[in-house]
Amino acid sequence: MSVLATESGAAPNAEEPPDSDARHKLTAVTGLAALSLDAMASVAYGPEAIVLVLASAGGYGLGFTLPVTVAIALLLAVLVASYRQVIAAFPDGGGSYAVAKAHLGRRTSLVAAASLVLDYVLNVAVAVTAGVAALTSAFPALYEDRLWLCLGVLVLITGVNLRGIVDSARAFIVPTAVFIGSILVLITVGLFRDSPASTEAAAGHASALADNATTVGALLLLKAFASGCSALTGVEAIANAVPSFRSPAARRAQHAEVALGALLGVMLIGLSVLISRFGLQPVEGVTVLAQLADASIGHNMGFYLIQFATMLLLALSANTSFGGLPVLLKLLARDNYLPHVFGLKADRQVHRHGILALAAVSALLLVFSGGDTNTLVPLFAIGVFIGFTVAQTGMVIHWRRVRGRRCKGKALLNGVGALLTGVSAVVVTAGKFQEGAWLIVLALPLLVATFEIVHRAYTRIGERLGLGRIPETPHRDRSLVIVPVSSLSRLTSEALTAAVSLGDEVRAITVRHTDPEDRTRTEALVMDWALWNPGVPLVQLESAHRSLGRPITAYVRELSETLPGTRITVLIPEVEPARLWQRLLQNQRGAVVAHAVRRDTDAVICRLRFQLSDLP
Repeated sequence: MSVLATESGAAPNAEEPPDSDARHKLTAVTGLAALSLDAMASVAYGPEAIVLVLASAGGYGLGFTLPVTVAIALLLAVLVASYRQVIAAFPDGGGSYAVAKAHLGRRTSLVAAASLVLDYVLNVAVAVTAGVAALTSAFPALYEDRLWLCLGVLVLITGVNLRGIVDSARAFIVPTAVFIGSILVLITVGLFRDSPASTEAAAGHASALADNATTVGALLLLKAFASGCSALTGVEAIANAVPSFRSPAARRAQHAEVALGALLGVMLIGLSVLISRFGLQPVEGVTVLAQLADASIGHNMGFYLIQFATMLLLALSANTSFGGLPVLLKLLARDNYLPHVFGLKADRQVHRHGILALAAVSALLLVFSGGDTNTLVPLFAIGVFIGFTVAQTGMVIHWRRVRGRRCKGKALLNGVGALLTGVSAVVVTAGKFQEGAWLIVLALPLLVATFEIVHRAYTRIGERLGLGRIPETPHRDRSLVIVPVSSLSRLTSEALTAAVSLGDEVRAITVRHTDPEDRTRTEALVMDWALWNPGVPLVQLESAHRSLGRPITAYVRELSETLPGTRITVLIPEVEPARLWQRLLQNQRGAVVAHAVRRDTDAVICRLRFQLSDLP
């Protein structure tokens, strides 16, 4: 019955089993703070991106700011409605990857996954650099240190997310609320003004408006639309991370998606109305949002509050990637397209390895760009539109298979969404290709190829292990346990006790080198062994070189040939220091032996660790 409800796209059953980890999961409100910062922060650069393109056509071109923004808002409405359906149909998360996997085939699903991975990584780098750029604009003396500031912000966000997605949401909910409230106040106050309250922010800055007006053609409008579509990144994040919500997860995620769409749409259209109302022009060194705050509220404390809130939210909007990408990596790992370590969860429901991998790659991008936003922005938003298109196309097929009375309307909605986002993907890629988007076009197939290589490796491992097939009945082989020793101690006694408990036969071995000092040490060990008489023979292995691993592996191979059908185990006793720093005092002989035996033989390795405080 639950499967039928999911396939029909109906809202999930409210009577879901109790969620034992509810305190580590999101509500609709905290979900907005954790997963929508990317989309919310886009109001700081989305309208400006439109204005900068239209400014090439002079003042006449700026008159098309509102129509272009309305077109983007309509596309936003279609996307929000579509992703509500994706959440209901695929409550396990994954967004476009899950949709494509179910309805469009394996290869298309990998393209969707790769596009999302690229977008998430780029979002972190762009968000951090944009936030630091806002900071250095207010404090120019920090400009030369912008790369270190970017890395510091990245470390801060990573550390917060390692504590859990709920903790990150709680940490960021106040900055999010302040930013949204500030923008809404800015819009409301501005709508009641007939003229700008102040133009001090733009005073003395060179205008970026073209001197001579040109014809506003379809190509320019498409380019402005493509640039403004950067405001739509992050809309898919909630659908990708549905399992991070409290039960009923799908319903809470849908509420968060609608709230995100409504707030983002109101802010985008409101800011564009004010741009037209005040006749603002882009100037060098001052953002359009700063000019709007100046014009609506005046050059006072409110102006600086909006600037600070914008700077903070831009930097923190990287948190959207930390909430969505680890869940996607978990799904890819579950399907054998990424190392299985990405599927592991730590305490507080944290996908630690996914978070750390995202932070590492983002740090490399920041170093590559030198902390410069303009280097990264042309690469942004392409991947997410590919994911949008794949998700909408897959949902059309989904509704055609369900065949319900209301499915035709839903399929039509997704079809229109697929057409719009597909065209947008082409326009965005073409418009930004020469600015650096070709890197994404190159990176996308490389990432898909990486997924395929990992999958083939896991397939070969599965075949060797016989996964999915009933194995042979277990049987008992004769067992021989080998214990490397170098001296007599309580550790040696504990190791031999463990060995005789494991095997039918036990042999202790020691490596004797040719130098006189080592021969003397070995002879003393042999004499002490005879006096101790533990009931286990001591075998001496000769070595002409100062090598420990090679003589032991040669002895193990010899035993394997002379004792066929015998299970050989090499038990390596090691001390576990009481203090972490004391590991530096160890000689690492056990690690050397384990590596050599594992590499050159089929023997079982058993590294027996003893806490110093536990020894009798």
